[in-house]
Amino acid sequence: MDRKTYSAKAAEFEQRNWYVVDAEGITLGRLATTVAATLRGKHKPTYTPHVDTGDFVVVINADKVRVTGRKEVQKNYYSHSMYNGGLKTTSLKDMRARHPERIIEHAVRGMLPGSNLGRQQLKKLKVYAGPHHPHEANSPAELALDDTATR
Repeated sequence: MDRKTYSAKAAEFEQRNWYVVDAEGITLGRLATTVAATLRGKHKPTYTPHVDTGDFVVVINADKVRVTGRKEVQKNYYSHSMYNGGLKTTSLKDMRARHPERIIEHAVRGMLPGSNLGRQQLKKLKVYAGPHHPHEANSPAELALDDTATR
């Protein structure tokens, strides 16, 4: 018997599926784990860790994503300009008011590999604050979330 382990090739994944997720009322971390797994391709039987086998994900209503506890005022996002005293701190409340898309992008980015592969997979994530998106031509399917995602 000749059993060989299947390893996906990048050229085999020309056609990718599109999924849409409505983030309204869904907990941020639970949404981000499902989206990150879909971007990586972990839902497919041909998943290979070192090849981008994932699909496109469109997230709408990013401004209505839910966070638990007191994260709205306690959670901070940090950025640094690399100059002395260049640390900038933004709370989740301010981030939601100014750039609600970045909340989900930041959460998903932390769940992807920190390499060129992770950056390539993150490009397939499209996040919009409102209920409308310009990807209707791709006819995205509804992405099924776990029943625990709305707790």
